[in-house]
Amino acid sequence: MASSSKPKRIYDVFVSFRGTDVRNNFLGHLGKALDRSGIYTFIDTKELEKGDQISPALMKAIEESCIAIIVFSEDYASSSWCLEELAKIMERKEQKDLTVLPVFYKVDPKEVRGGRESYGRALAKQESKFGKDSEKVNIWKKALFDAGSLSGWHLNDGDESKLIQEIVNKISTYLDCPLWVAKHPVGIDSRVIELKSILSLESNDGVLMVGLWGKGGIGKTCLAKALYNDLFRKFEGACFLADVGETSKGSGGLVILQKKILNDILLPPQKLKVSNVDEGINLIQRRLCRKKVLLILDDVDALCQLDTLARKGEWFGNGSRIVVTTRNIQLLTCHKIDQDHVYEVKTLDNSQACELLSKHAFQTHHIRRDLVDCALQYAKGLPLALEVLGSLLCGTTEDVWESTIKNLSRNPDKTINNVFKVSFDGLDENGKEIFLHIACFFKGWTSEYVKKVLNSCDHETIAGFDILVKRSLISIEYGILKMHDLIQAMGIDIVNQECRHDPGSRSRLWLYDDVVDVMSRDMENCHVKAIVLVLPKPREMRINPDAFAKLKWLKLLILRNIHDSFQGLRCLPNELRWFEWPGCAHQIPKFSSPQKLVGLDLSGGNITRVLKQFKDFQNLTFINFSQCELMVHMPDLSCSPNLKELNFGGCKNLEEAHESIAYLDKLKVLKFWGCSKLSVFPNVLNSENLQHLDFNFTKFERFPDIPHKLKGFEELSLVATAIKELPESIENLVALKRMRICDCMNLRQLPSSIYKLQNLEELDVLDCSNFIEFPKYEDLADPCMEAGLPSLRNLSLWGCNLSEARFLENLSCFPLLSELDLQENNITILPTSISKRDSLSRLDVSNCHQLQEIPELPPFLTKFFAADCESLQKNEDLIPIHHIVRACLRASIDTLEVRFSLPLPPFSRTHKPTHIAVDCMLGPLCVYILQ
Repeated sequence: MASSSKPKRIYDVFVSFRGTDVRNNFLGHLGKALDRSGIYTFIDTKELEKGDQISPALMKAIEESCIAIIVFSEDYASSSWCLEELAKIMERKEQKDLTVLPVFYKVDPKEVRGGRESYGRALAKQESKFGKDSEKVNIWKKALFDAGSLSGWHLNDGDESKLIQEIVNKISTYLDCPLWVAKHPVGIDSRVIELKSILSLESNDGVLMVGLWGKGGIGKTCLAKALYNDLFRKFEGACFLADVGETSKGSGGLVILQKKILNDILLPPQKLKVSNVDEGINLIQRRLCRKKVLLILDDVDALCQLDTLARKGEWFGNGSRIVVTTRNIQLLTCHKIDQDHVYEVKTLDNSQACELLSKHAFQTHHIRRDLVDCALQYAKGLPLALEVLGSLLCGTTEDVWESTIKNLSRNPDKTINNVFKVSFDGLDENGKEIFLHIACFFKGWTSEYVKKVLNSCDHETIAGFDILVKRSLISIEYGILKMHDLIQAMGIDIVNQECRHDPGSRSRLWLYDDVVDVMSRDMENCHVKAIVLVLPKPREMRINPDAFAKLKWLKLLILRNIHDSFQGLRCLPNELRWFEWPGCAHQIPKFSSPQKLVGLDLSGGNITRVLKQFKDFQNLTFINFSQCELMVHMPDLSCSPNLKELNFGGCKNLEEAHESIAYLDKLKVLKFWGCSKLSVFPNVLNSENLQHLDFNFTKFERFPDIPHKLKGFEELSLVATAIKELPESIENLVALKRMRICDCMNLRQLPSSIYKLQNLEELDVLDCSNFIEFPKYEDLADPCMEAGLPSLRNLSLWGCNLSEARFLENLSCFPLLSELDLQENNITILPTSISKRDSLSRLDVSNCHQLQEIPELPPFLTKFFAADCESLQKNEDLIPIHHIVRACLRASIDTLEVRFSLPLPPFSRTHKPTHIAVDCMLGPLCVYILQ
C-alpha cells in the first residue's frame, strides 16, 4: 500500500492576527498560555507586512500546523498579508487537513462574514487597490464569509484570561492523541485513508457500522487506534473499548464496558453508575440516541457483546460511526454489517515488512540479505511476528540471526503462539480437530479432497471449514487450503506439546523419523489417530506387515513415496477410515472388522486380484485402483452399496468391468480412462446420481443404456473409444451441458433423441472420419418439443465425413447457435436458411474442398472462414461473395474476418467504418480495409 501523503506536522498551532491590534495585549497572553501548556505555536514576529504576497515561510508554517487560530480584530481585513494568510488557511481546511478556530476580538462575527463596518471599509479599499472584480479580492471575501461562519469565541469586554484558558483547554483536547498506536506504525496511514473512505464521514444520515476483520497479530487493534486518533475530534463524543472479548468474560465485564461507553462519551461531572446489563442497555439508548458518536469495539469475539454494547444503530445519533474489530467475520454478518462495510486487514507487503523489521531490528552493522529474506519469509508479512522477530534480533550478529531463525522454525515464539491460540481455543471440538489436521497434514492440498478424507473420519468438514475461514485461521483460494506459516506452526506446536519426547503419545504423526520410531516399537498405549507421511521423493521404510495393527486408534493412514521392503501389510486396525498407499500394495491388507473403512487408495500398486474379503467393506465410499497395470478383472462391488467414486483409470490390462457397477445407486464418479483393453461393460447404468463418466481411450464398443434421468451429469467426454453408436436413452442426460466426442473412428451417427437435451450448450464431434450424417429433427419419433437443442451455442463437426448440412434447415433447432464449425467435411452447399440464423456470429467452412456455393450469410456474422475451398474458386459467379460483403455492410459490423481462396472485386461504402481482412491462401493476395 502507498504511504500517506500528508505533510509532516511541526507546529501544534498557527496564529493569524493583525499585529497592530492585538500583539501587545491579547496575543501576548495567549502565546504565553499556549507555551506553558506545552503547545508548540507559530506566531509571526514581524512588526510590518512586507508586501501583498504571503511569504513561503508562512505558507510552509500553515501546512505544517495542526490547528489555525484566526484572531479577527477591527483592522484585520485592512491587511492584504492577513487576508492571504486567511485564504491559505481556509484552503487547507477545505482539504480536511487543518482545524480552524476563530476568535472574534471586539468585532461581531456578522461584520466578518457580511463585510460590514470596519470589514466593509477595508474590503472597499482592497477593491480600489486590486479592482472590484479582482479574483484575489473575491477569494478573500469568500474566506472571510466561511471563517466568519465557523463556531469560535467572541470577546467584547469580558475576562480575557478566562477566554484564553478556554482556548488552551479546547486546543489541548484537539491535540490530545489518547491512544498509543505502535512503536513503528508502518503501513498504518494508508490503511486509515482506505477505512475513512468506507466510513463515509461526509454523511450524517443514519448510523454506519463497519467491521475490521483479520487474523490475530495482523494489526487490527493498531489500525483501529490510529483511526480513532484521527477521527475522535470530529464527533460529539468518542470511546475506544479495548479487549472487549477478554474484559466481558470477567465478573461484571459487560457492565464495566457499558459504563465506560457512557462516561467516555458524555463526560459527566460525576461518573454514571450502571447496576446491570439491562440497565446499561437502556442508559445507552436513552442518553446517546441524539449524540453523534464514534465508538470502537476492539477484539469482539461473541455476538452477545455486540448486542449489549451496540445492538442497533438507533441507539446513537445520526452521523455516528461504530467500528468493530474481530477475528470472526461471522459475528459481523450476524450483526447485519454488510460485506461492503467489512474491511479485511491483510498482511504487509514485502516492502513494508522489510521496513518494519529493520526498524525493530536496528543494526549498527550489515546483515546478509539472505538472512533478512529468511526472517521475512518466517514472518510472512505479519506485523506481530515482525515486531517479535525484530526485537529478538536487535543488535545481534549474523550467526545469531541464523541460529534464531532456525530455532523459531522448530520452536515457535510463545508471544506469537499465544495470540493465535486465542482463536484456536474458541473453536468447538470439531473445529479444533479439523484445524490440527490441516496444520499438520493438509495445508496446500485441495479442499475437496481434504473434505472427503476428514468426513470419512467422522468430522463435519463443511461446518469446520466455514468457521476456520471466518476465524481467519485458514483461507481457501482457488480450491486450495491456505494457512499462514505461523498459524500452522502454532497448530503443529499444539500437537507436539501432547508429548515432546514420545511421538507414540501424540495424536498425529507426519515426520519420517517419528513414524519409523513408532513402527519399530511394541506399544501397548499408542495414541496415534492419524499418520500422513508424504515425502518429496521415494524412500524405503522397513515396515513389519503387522506394524499398524497395534495402532488401535488409527483412523487415517496416508503414505506417499514410501517403499516397503516387506512388500505389503498383512493387517490394519479396525478403526481405520481412510487408507492410502499408492504404488506399494500387492494385495489389499486384511481387516478383522473392515466395516468402518470409507476411503481406499492403492493406485499404482501391483495388485492382480482382489481378495474375497472385499465383500465385507460395507461403508466403502471411495476406491482408487488407477494405474494398477496388472489388474485384469474388477472385483464384485455389489456388497459395497455406498460407493460414490470409483477409479480404474490407467489399468491398461483391465479387460472387463464387473456387472455390479451398473447397480451402485450412490455412484457419482466412474473412471475407466486409459483402459486400452477394456471391451466388456454392463449394458445398462442404473446409477441415478452419476455425475462424471470417463471412458476415454478404451476399447469397448457399446455405450450403456441410461434408463433413468441423471440430474447431476453435466459433461460427457468420449475420446479415442471404439463406440459405434450412442443409445436413444442419451436423452436421459437431462442436465448435460457439454458433449465432446473425438477420434471415435467407428461412430457413424448420433441418435435423433439428442435433440431432447434441453441444457446442452456445446457439442463437439471431432475427427470422427466415419461420421456421415448429423441426425435430422424430423427423424424424432415424437417431435413434440418447441425447439430442438434449444440451449446449444457451439456446434463443431470438424473433420467428419458429412456430405450435406440439411440439419441446419430447420430454424426451430438450436435457435441460439452462435458458433458453427464445419471444417474438413464433404459438404457441397450450405442451406439458404442459414441467412436467417440471427444468433450466428462465427462460421468456419475451411478445407471443405467440395463446397461450391455460399448463400447469403447471417446478418450478425463477425467471423467467417473459408480457406482452401477449391470448388468455390472454380465458380466464376462472384455474386455470393458480394452478398457476404453487402450483408456485413448492412449490419454495420465492426470487425469481420473473411478468409477466401480467391480474390475479391473492389467495393465501397459510405457509412460506419468496417475493417475487412481478406486472406487468399491459394490465389493472389487481396486485402481491403475500408476507412
